[in-house]
Amino acid sequence: MSIEDPAAVARLVAAQFPRWAALPVTAVDSDGTDHVMHRLGADMVVRLPRGDWAADQVEKEQRWLPRLAPGLPLAVPVPLALGAPVADCPRPWSVYRWLDGRDATVERLADPDLTAIQLAGFLGGLRRIDAGGGPPPGPHNGRRGEPLERRDRITREAIGALRGIVDAEAATTVWDAALRAPVWQGPPVWVHGDLRTGNLLETGGRLSAVIDFGCLAVGDPACDLAVAWALLTAGARPVLRDALAVDAAMWARGRGWALSTGVVHVAAYLESAPELTGSALRQVGEVLADFGHGG
Repeated sequence: MSIEDPAAVARLVAAQFPRWAALPVTAVDSDGTDHVMHRLGADMVVRLPRGDWAADQVEKEQRWLPRLAPGLPLAVPVPLALGAPVADCPRPWSVYRWLDGRDATVERLADPDLTAIQLAGFLGGLRRIDAGGGPPPGPHNGRRGEPLERRDRITREAIGALRGIVDAEAATTVWDAALRAPVWQGPPVWVHGDLRTGNLLETGGRLSAVIDFGCLAVGDPACDLAVAWALLTAGARPVLRDALAVDAAMWARGRGWALSTGVVHVAAYLESAPELTGSALRQVGEVLADFGHGG
């Protein structure tokens, strides 16, 4: 079967969850690179890994999201069922409660300072949840939460590949500064790992939900600060920083994460995913402008 085909997914759902066999299945347009999603009826969504690299994320989300959700101020996906691998769909898959909302973008969010406060509330809540037993960073989450120096090679390669598209000299300067920042000395805390436009929803101009916890892990929380350059205006970034009491070292590492994930995404998806590339280019541009003004 093709996991892109709603009819095939409907047959898969009917075979494993007969109680939902009569519900319509419709494809969800998404720029996600790890999973394919289909709406199931009005209130649910089926999420299927695109490849083996994303398969481990299924069990992780099933296990941890119900434990994290009560401590978070924004809605997160609620697992309703775990689908079993079959011959023509060889990876586990999930059914979640559907969350209404549109992709959150700078243009759609009405109040940048309020967005910063909402993000601070979410990140603060996430960090306060007991991280005992949580998964350390690794291949399952793109190594989000690891020391920044471990991204040195792929970041420099991406900067080099984008020479002429981004200011490679300025990007290298930002990256070198991030690597000089002191490493995280605190205990590992929960990190979402991929806070970007496609994984944040808005309703009525306000953040309403955080989705796609495939990069969930416990580690250095600086990786989640990349959202400051992905979604916030220059004026709202200090609001987030002050609300979370972020010191200079963590802010520099967060800027490094924003640069690294931005250039790596652009280099990887420049030809195949224009929407993802566009938001990543904006993120890189914000990083370079912010650093140039001493932010």
